[in-house]
Amino acid sequence: RELAIDEIADIRDAFVGSTHRALRAGIDLVELHCAHGYLLHQFLSPLSNRRGDQYGGSLANRMRFPLEVFEAVRAAWPADKPLGVRVSATDWVTGGWDLEQTIEFAIELDRLGCDFIDVSSAGLSEDQRITVGPGYQTPFAAAVKQAVKMKVVAVGLISQPLQAETILMTGQADMIGLARAMLYDPRWPWHAAHELGIHLEYPRQYERAHPSRKAGAGINAPGNVAPPPDMARTATK
Repeated sequence: RELAIDEIADIRDAFVGSTHRALRAGIDLVELHCAHGYLLHQFLSPLSNRRGDQYGGSLANRMRFPLEVFEAVRAAWPADKPLGVRVSATDWVTGGWDLEQTIEFAIELDRLGCDFIDVSSAGLSEDQRITVGPGYQTPFAAAVKQAVKMKVVAVGLISQPLQAETILMTGQADMIGLARAMLYDPRWPWHAAHELGIHLEYPRQYERAHPSRKAGAGINAPGNVAPPPDMARTATK
């Protein structure tokens, strides 16, 4: 059903309340979810927003509530802590939310002091027809990046270190968001660093597992951690 005006104000205040709780809990970064068919995305998309008042119709009106929420959260969140927004760059449906509208929304967010924008897509309509492949959402991030000063996050089937590094080095995005890749491989950053020739400091307990260690090296080989004295005595009995 269509939200009443006072309900819209209450929901805006609820976002502010959750922001205060996040701050008290020690959270360092907040991302406002305007994607994937959630409420703020529903206001943005003409597929779901059929309102005839100041919150519906034109692009400016459809953006009004998400921007009001952002402004209220920005006022409640410390200026020295990052605040960003996640968007669906397109509904993947003809006549729905699209990249051009996303860019206009991003420009307004940039003007209001948004620190970063996380560019995803889809999630609103069962009619969506998505062309999926490695990095399939990166062109959306690249287009948004051309229009704003804030940092841009690319997401979506980015799973290989060289793929991620290429997106960054070619200026298509400022950051890479990893989800399923990290679920599959929780050590993804370590493995990426090794593949890209970057030296990282590792906890001593993990050093001997690094591929740079020679296979079959003795326990007291250079760079390896010697066993505790009790363990050494046990091993020689």
